[in-house]
Formats: sequence, structure tokens, C-alpha cells
Amino acid sequence: MTFFEELEWRGLIKDISSPDIKDKLNNEKITFYWGTDPTADSLHLGHYSSLITAKRLALYGHHPILLVGGATGLIGDPRPTKEREIIKKEILDANLAGISKQVAKIFNGQAEVVNNYDWTSDVSFLDFLRDTGKYINVNYMLDKDIIRRRLETGITFAEFSYTLIQGNDFLHLFKEKNCILQVEGSDQWGNITTGIDLIRKKLDKTAYGFTMPLILDSYGNKFGKSEGNALWLDINKTSSYQLYQYLINTDDKMVIHYLKVFTFLTREEIEELERKNNEHPELREAHQALAREIITDLHGKDEYDKAKNMSISLFNEDITKLSADDIIASLKDIPTFIINEDINLVDLLVNNNICSSKREAREMISSGAISLNNKKEVNLEKIVTKEDLIENKIIIVKKGKKKYYLGFYK
Repeated sequence: MTFFEELEWRGLIKDISSPDIKDKLNNEKITFYWGTDPTADSLHLGHYSSLITAKRLALYGHHPILLVGGATGLIGDPRPTKEREIIKKEILDANLAGISKQVAKIFNGQAEVVNNYDWTSDVSFLDFLRDTGKYINVNYMLDKDIIRRRLETGITFAEFSYTLIQGNDFLHLFKEKNCILQVEGSDQWGNITTGIDLIRKKLDKTAYGFTMPLILDSYGNKFGKSEGNALWLDINKTSSYQLYQYLINTDDKMVIHYLKVFTFLTREEIEELERKNNEHPELREAHQALAREIITDLHGKDEYDKAKNMSISLFNEDITKLSADDIIASLKDIPTFIINEDINLVDLLVNNNICSSKREAREMISSGAISLNNKKEVNLEKIVTKEDLIENKIIIVKKGKKKYYLGFYK
């Protein structure tokens, strides 16, 4: 299996600008780039499929350039439905620093990181129209899907011009760094082809591009979205435990596809995991492998081990052996309440809306449906005191099988 055939097997190829790309990737060592705009101070799991594909190319011997769009971020790539909000340059600069640090870590410092603001900021409006706009026909731009989708609702000239700026980026990198290939998600196909055409018209040279399919979950939502919130690559914004929980609960129908896209496991290893997943899905070996590979690549083996052990301990009486800070970081998305004095358990449940009434609270306690720090509590006269807290800071109340509440002592 050639390198390009492996990319196809993994489901990483959607569009290619030329069949010659196959030979370029299989038999040459080329320079390529992938870009993103710094709209946040961290990339999220949705970006990771593109990053891991770029890393795959780099490990095969191709030279990666990661472009962070300090210039394009000031404009905003057209959204399907409405214009993006303008981000202040100071915020963009801070975001750029955060993303650059992440990229350097993922690529072990081997990726070249560039900022398109460096070669765009001093270009005058007239120079840009003459040197770039002159070569791209308006009808050609209107025909691009990313622009055509916005024509009915309206698109500003700034967003309309975005594809010209990205095309100019490709032209600049082609001339200055011999970068002949752009690799992006499929929503960037129109911008890639603008760059290819600009290079052909201005330099009479051939550049290339390929796109990857957008990675979705079984419901058609973008991968890495949890209840409407992005799962960030920054460990301080999304803990390894949260990432672990998302990945370990991947839909059985999607897990093998994700293993192909997001991991460096071999075809033989993935097919063996597929066999095990089909025969014994309850063991979730494929899901464990997915979590292990992604978390280890992003944050290291120690963080994966910590997340796995945290997951095991959070759901049994060993939870008291965990540190309060680790528990807080792992359970920051669950409802919280405050304890400031000794209190009867029934009152605690009612006062903090865990149970709707004292009657319900008593019924839940009597039936063994209430747990304190994962230990069932059936005593209706139980008084919750500071002695029940983990490290004198927190207590976890579990109602039924899945509802958790985190109490803080103040």
C-alpha cells in the first residue's frame, strides 16, 4: 500500500486538484501548508483531524508549514449563514501565541509556523487590487460554494475578499518557501483553488491541493463538540479526563473510522480492534485505544493514565483517594452547590434542588438511590458534616445512576 493509498484507506482524501498529487506524495519530499485563523486561544478537537493528517505527511518526510492567520483572522472566513464578528488585533495576537505553542508541541518543534500578517500588513489596498484582484474573475469567485451560500442572506466585501487573501498566502509561500501543496478541510476547497489559479496566472507554475472530509459524529454534528461546546486541545480548558470521557463514549459505529483518522495505529492493528469491537463491544477496546492514542499524542502518556484512573475512581468508593483539585477539574461541567454548615441530608437534597421535595428525598435515600462520594447513604437522619468532605473541600452527591452534583464547603 502506497502512502497515498493509506491516506485513502484512512478516509483522509476528498478532493484533489490533480492526479499528480499521488506521485508527489508517494515519491517526492515536498513542502506543504495547512492554515487556521486564530479565532480562539486554542484549537479544538475538530481541528485535530487536519493537524494529525499534516503530522502524518511530516512523518513520511514532507516539510510542514503551519500558517496561523493573523491577517485573515481580522477579516473572517465566510460562515454558511452569517458574518463573523470582528476580533480585535490584540486578542488575535494572544490567540496566535496560544495556537502556535500548541502546534509546536504536537509537531515536536518540527513544524515551521508562519503568520500571514507578516507579509500582508504592509500591502496597500491599491497594490492588492492590482497585484491580486486583477487576476481573479468575479464570476469565478461567485461560483465558489463558500460564497454562493451567502449570496441570498448577504455577504460583505470584506468576507467576499477573503478567498483572495488566502490565495495570496499560497502564492507567497510558493515563491518564498517552495511550498507547492495546500492541505485543508473540505470547506476550504474554494480558497485552495483560488491560490492554485493565482500561482498559475502570475507565475505560470503548477501548485496542488487536497482536502479532507469534515469529521462528523453519528448525528452529523462536527466531531469534538460536546453539548454545543468545543473540546479544546488546551489542557487547561478541557482536561484529559473530559477528553477521555468524550472519546470512550464514542458511538460504536464511528470508533473504527476515528481510529483510522486520528491515530497512527497500523491497518493490521485497527482491523484487529475492529474484529474485537464487533465480537465484544462491551469491552470497548477500540474506544480505549482511541482515547489512549489521542490523549497521549496531545498531552503525554502520564495524562492518559491519569484520565483513565480518574474515570475508574470517580465511579467507585476509591474517589476519596483522588485529590479535590483533580475531581473539581474533571467534574467542572456538573451542577454545583455550597455547604456552609452541618446539614441534614434530606434538607441538603431539597435546598439544592437535587430533589424536588422532602418526600422525594426520603424515598430516594431509603431506596439506596443517593450516594455521598460514591458510597450509598440510606440513613434518613444522616447529618452531612465537614468530616464527609474530601480534603475538607468538596462532596459529590449522586442521585440515581447518572446524575452528579458537586458540593463546595465555604
